[in-house]
Amino acid sequence: MTNFLFFKSQYIKQLGFFILLFMFCSGMNAQNTVSGTVSGSDGPIPGANVILKGTSNGAATNFDGEYTIKNVPANGVLVVSFLGYKTKEVTINNQKVINVILDLDTAALDEVVVIGYGTQRKESVTGSVASIKGEEMRDVPSANITQSLQGRVSGVEFAQNSSKPGASMQIRVRGTRSLNASNDPLIVLDGIPFAGSIGDINPTDIKSVDILKDASATAIYGSRGANGVILVTTNKGSKGQEAKINYTSYFGVKNVFAKYPMMNSEDFIKLRSDAGIFSNGLDESNDVNTDWQDLLYGTAIVTSHDIGISGGGDKSNYNFGLGYYKDESVLPGQDYERISLRASIDQEIGENIKVGFTTNNSYSVSNGNSLGIYGALNSTPIANPYNADGSLKRVISMPLDDQWVYTRSSIEALGDSYIDQTKSFGSYNSIYGVLQIPGIKGLSYRLNLGLNYRQSNGGNYVGEGVFNVNATTVSTAAISNSHTTSWTIENILSYDRTFADKHNFNALVLYSSEENSFNRSRITAKDIPADAFQFYNLGRANEQPIINPDDQLYSVSGLQSMMGRIMYSYDDRYMLSASYRYDGSSRLADSHKWVSYPAISVGWNIKNESFMDNVELINSLKVRAGYGTTSNQSIDPYSTLGRLGATQYNFGNTYTTGLNVSELPNPNLGWEKSTTMNYGLDFGLLNNRLSGTVDYYATKTTDLLFRVGLPQTSGVSSYMANIGESENKGFEVALNGVLIDNPNGFTWEAGINVYTNDNKLTKLASGTERDESNWWFVGQPIDVIYDYKAEGIWQQGDPYLNILEPGGNVGMIKVKYTGDYNPDGSPVRAIGPADRQIMSMQPDFQGGFNTRLAYKGIDFSIVGTFKSGGLLIATPYGANGYLNILTGRRGNIDVDYWTADNTDAKYPKPGGIGGDQPKYLNSLSYFDASYLKIRTITLGYNFEKSKFIKDSGIDRLRLYVTAQNPLVFFSPYKKASGMDPETNSAANENSAVTYNYNLRRLLTIGTNTPTTTNYVIGLNISF
Repeated sequence: MTNFLFFKSQYIKQLGFFILLFMFCSGMNAQNTVSGTVSGSDGPIPGANVILKGTSNGAATNFDGEYTIKNVPANGVLVVSFLGYKTKEVTINNQKVINVILDLDTAALDEVVVIGYGTQRKESVTGSVASIKGEEMRDVPSANITQSLQGRVSGVEFAQNSSKPGASMQIRVRGTRSLNASNDPLIVLDGIPFAGSIGDINPTDIKSVDILKDASATAIYGSRGANGVILVTTNKGSKGQEAKINYTSYFGVKNVFAKYPMMNSEDFIKLRSDAGIFSNGLDESNDVNTDWQDLLYGTAIVTSHDIGISGGGDKSNYNFGLGYYKDESVLPGQDYERISLRASIDQEIGENIKVGFTTNNSYSVSNGNSLGIYGALNSTPIANPYNADGSLKRVISMPLDDQWVYTRSSIEALGDSYIDQTKSFGSYNSIYGVLQIPGIKGLSYRLNLGLNYRQSNGGNYVGEGVFNVNATTVSTAAISNSHTTSWTIENILSYDRTFADKHNFNALVLYSSEENSFNRSRITAKDIPADAFQFYNLGRANEQPIINPDDQLYSVSGLQSMMGRIMYSYDDRYMLSASYRYDGSSRLADSHKWVSYPAISVGWNIKNESFMDNVELINSLKVRAGYGTTSNQSIDPYSTLGRLGATQYNFGNTYTTGLNVSELPNPNLGWEKSTTMNYGLDFGLLNNRLSGTVDYYATKTTDLLFRVGLPQTSGVSSYMANIGESENKGFEVALNGVLIDNPNGFTWEAGINVYTNDNKLTKLASGTERDESNWWFVGQPIDVIYDYKAEGIWQQGDPYLNILEPGGNVGMIKVKYTGDYNPDGSPVRAIGPADRQIMSMQPDFQGGFNTRLAYKGIDFSIVGTFKSGGLLIATPYGANGYLNILTGRRGNIDVDYWTADNTDAKYPKPGGIGGDQPKYLNSLSYFDASYLKIRTITLGYNFEKSKFIKDSGIDRLRLYVTAQNPLVFFSPYKKASGMDPETNSAANENSAVTYNYNLRRLLTIGTNTPTTTNYVIGLNISF
C-alpha cells in the first residue's frame, strides 16, 4: 500500500510537471499582441520602425512614439530602428508591453569631413564645406568626377565646355573672379596638390569628395585657394579586414540626343526659291533629300571595368585597383580609352610610427578630337552624295562651294591617310610618415612627400586631299609633346587633445615647399611621302619641318609656405578655428612675392544648449560665421619679365627672324586678393529625417591680374598689371530628407540644392568703365553678351525704317534703338554701335536634385539639374555659325523666316541685307538658358538576401540599368531646336566664324560632337 501510494504520488508529480511543460511550450508558440513606446533621449520618436525579426510583420510608431504589433510569437525578437539612432533588438519573452529606448548613433553624429591637412567631425565644422561620398557619385556612370558631381553640390557649377568623349567640365566654385588669371579651383588628391588632368582620376577609386567653398576654409591653401579647393580622397583598406574583392562594370549604348535641326529638302528648296539668288549646283537636284547627319552618326558604346582588392592586418591595411574605361563617340574614329592603376598601403611600426604611400596612375588615348560636323551640316539636303553605281562621291558641288563628302563610310575608309591621336600618362604619388612624439600625448609629426609626373604625346596626320575639295592638296602632319613634373614636401607638427571631457584643442603648424616644371614642343611638316609614315617621321617630309617659336614653352615655378592653425571646441557647443598662412611665389615680382592669409571662423551648436533639451522637433542646430583672405597667383611664370615676339624679315634672298618686345615687364606685379565673409546654418529636424544647410557669402577680389592694352605708338601691345576689382555674392540651400521609412521595406529619400551667385565687375584699369573689345563693363557680371538686342522684324508700314536703317528693307531684323528723339517723335540718328546692349549671361538660380525609392532589394533613383534665367549663345542660329545664312548657298538650320505671307516669323527675309551674314543675325542666337534636365534614371536590384548569394560566399551583388540624359523640360532652346540646352564649346571653338580669342571664357553651343542619350547596364559584386 505504501509503495502504491508512493508510486501514485510520483506519478502525479510527473504528470503535473509534463502538464506545466506543455502549457509553457504552448505559451511559447502562442500568438500575442505586443504594444509599447519607442523613445530617445529627447522623448518619444514618431516614425520609428518596429519589426518582427525575420519577417515583414511590423509597424511604425505614431506621433507619440506608440506602436502595436499583432500575431507575435512569445519567443520572437523585435528589431527597432530609426535614422540617427542605433538599431536595437529586444526579445519578447511573452511580454505584452515593451517600451524601447534607442541610443543616438554617435558614428552618424561624428561623420568625418576632410578639411585640408586633417579631418574634423561634421558637427564641429565652422567653414563652408560640401561633401559627397563616392557611392553617391557613382549613381552617374561617367568618365570623370566633374560629370559625376554636376548638380550634386550647392554653389559649385559644372559647365560643359566640350562634348567629346572623356572631356571634363569647367568648374566654378561660387562664381568667376578673375579676368586673365585662372578661375579653376585647386584639386588636392590624397593630401597632395594635383598637377594632372582631372580625367586621370578614376571615379571608381574615390571614397569621398569634399569641397571647401569659403575663404575661412580655403585660406589654409593660401595662394591657390581663391577659387575653392576640391579634396579628393581615394579608397583604402581597413585594419583587421579579411581580403575583399570588388568588381564593378557597366556597358552602354549611345545614341544622339537630338540632331541639329537642319532643313530637309522641301524646306530648303522653298528657302532657295524665296531668296532668289542661287540655282542648283552640279550635284544638286530637287528630287533628292539627303540627311547628312544620318550618314555621319552611328551608335556608339561606353564601357567600364574595375576590380579591386582591399584588406588589412592588425597594424596594416592595403588597397589595390585596376580599371579600364572606353567611351566612343557617335562620330566615326572618335573615342577615349583609359587604363588606371591604383595602390595604397599603410603600416604601423611599433607604437609610435606609421608610414604609407598611395599611387594613382593613368594611361589614356584620345582619337579623332579634330573631327567635327560642320562639313556635314553645311551640305545642302538636295545634294546627292552617291554616284550612279551607288559608290560615294569624293566631293559634291553646290552653287558656290564644293564640299568634301563627310559621311561615316568616307571617314572610315580613310585608313592610314588620317589619324589624330593623343596619348597621356600620369603618375601621382604620395608618401607619408607619422611619428607620435613619445611622452607627449597628442603631439605628432607628419612628413608628406608628393611626386607627380604627367606627359602627353600628340600626333596628327591628314593625307593628300583628305577633307579637302582639291584632291592634290599636300598632306600635313604634326607632333606635340608636353611634360609636367612636380614635387611637394610638407612638414606638419600637430597637437590634438581633449581636456576635462569638454575642451577639445587641435593645433597645427606647417612648412612646405613645392616646384612645378612644364615644357611643351610642337613641330609641323607638309608633303609626307606616304600615308604609312603618318606623323612618325617628319624628317621624311618633302618640305622642311616647321618649328614655330610660339608653339614651344618651358617654365619652372616654385612656392614656399608656412601655416599655423588652431581649432578649439568647448563642450561641443562653441567652436573656433583660426589660421594664418604665409606664401611666397616665384611667379611674382621680388617686392611682391610674399603675402599672408589670415582666416577665422566660429560656430555655435545651439541644440547642445540646456534650454534646447525639451525641443523635440530639432535634433541639431548650428550657426557659423567665417572670414578669410586668399589670393591667386595663376598667371604664367615670368610674366614680371615681359615677353618677346618673333618677326620674320626679308633681306633680299635672306630670311631672318628678329625679336621684338610684345609685352612690357612689370616689376610691381603682385597677387590677386580675395576676402570672403560667410554665414551658415546647419540643421536636422524630425529625428534628423530632414537635414540641411543654408549659406550666404560675399567675396571681394582686388588687384585683378589684367593684361592692359597700350596705344600703338608705344610699340608694345600690352603689359600685365594688378588692376581691377570684382565681387560675388550669393545664397546656397541644400536639403536632404527621408520622406518614407516604412517597416515593410519601403523607403523614399530625396535631396535638392539651390544656389544663386551675383557676380559683378566693380573696377577696371585707370578708372575705365568699359572695355568693349573684351565685353567687360563696371557694374556688370564678368560674363556678358555685348551686342544688339532683337525686337522683331521690320514690317510694312513700320515708322522710321528709313531713318533707323538707311537702305534697309521690310523683313530685316529690328533691333533696339537707345538714342534720343526729335520733338516730333522721330529718332535723331540711325542705329549704330552705341545701341549695343549689355546682356547678362548669369542665371537667376540653379541647382540639382536627387531622389531614391527602395523596396526590399529593389531601388529606383533619379538625378537631375536645373537652371533658371541667363542667356545661352547658340552659334548655329547666328552669323558666327554660318549655318543660318538664309541665301540657299549652303545647308541651313530650320528656322521660321519672314516672307510676305509669313510676317509673324522670328527670322529675317531670305537674301536680305548682309548677304551670307544677315545684318544683326547674332542677336537671334541668344536664348533663355533655363532648363530642367534628368541626368540619370536608374533601376537596380540587390541580391544580398537571397539564399543562393549567401551560400556562394558573395557579400554583395547588384544589377542595375541606367538611362543617362534621357529628358529635358522647360527649355526654350530645346523647344526651338529639339537639342540639349547645355553648352558644348568655348566661344573660340566649333563655329565657322569664331569669337575673339579673349572671349573664349564664354561657353556656347557650337558644332561640336553631338550630345548623346546613353542606356547602361551595370554590375557590382563583392566577395
